[in-house]
Amino acid sequence: MWGEKKPAAPAKPTSNVPEPPTPVTPELYKPSTASAPPPVEARKMSPLETSYPATTSSGATARLGQSLHFKGEISGNEDLHLDGSVEGLIHLEDRKLVIGASAKVTADVIAREVVVYGNVKGNLQARDRIEIKKDGSVVGDLTTARIMIEDGAYFKGSIEIEKSSAAGDSEGSDSEKSFSRATKSSTTSSS
Repeated sequence: MWGEKKPAAPAKPTSNVPEPPTPVTPELYKPSTASAPPPVEARKMSPLETSYPATTSSGATARLGQSLHFKGEISGNEDLHLDGSVEGLIHLEDRKLVIGASAKVTADVIAREVVVYGNVKGNLQARDRIEIKKDGSVVGDLTTARIMIEDGAYFKGSIEIEKSSAAGDSEGSDSEKSFSRATKSSTTSSS
């Protein structure tokens, strides 16, 4: 085996298995130096297919992770879930903002709906509702059509209930509605 000499002329292969074609095309591979990268096979790309919707109005939620710290203004047209820390302004006019349990937010917030599981220092303004969950903490003024503060939550500030069409059409509980009516100004008539 090691001592055998090879014949001078190459022998034809006796198997019926064809050799694989070389994927190198002259347009893509032009050897210039010995350290050139290996040849690349040219392929036609199909259209970009992704699981993300073309628009984010279908319920997609952006997320700011726990280890991220953001200073400045956040604005956009999609729901946002915060787990990191944010300083500045959050402006999501027609969207929902969820402030996660590990989040630390020092910002004024304008959104359609705000749900607080973490810590917030700043004013919250929500067109539809604000919820402060049992481990949530808010120091600042709230302006909204509906409010829910769970037992165990911490809140320091003022609440202004805005009269809006969303409050009348809400599917909230009767106790929430009566609380909203009780906190509105005295010019509001009861229904």
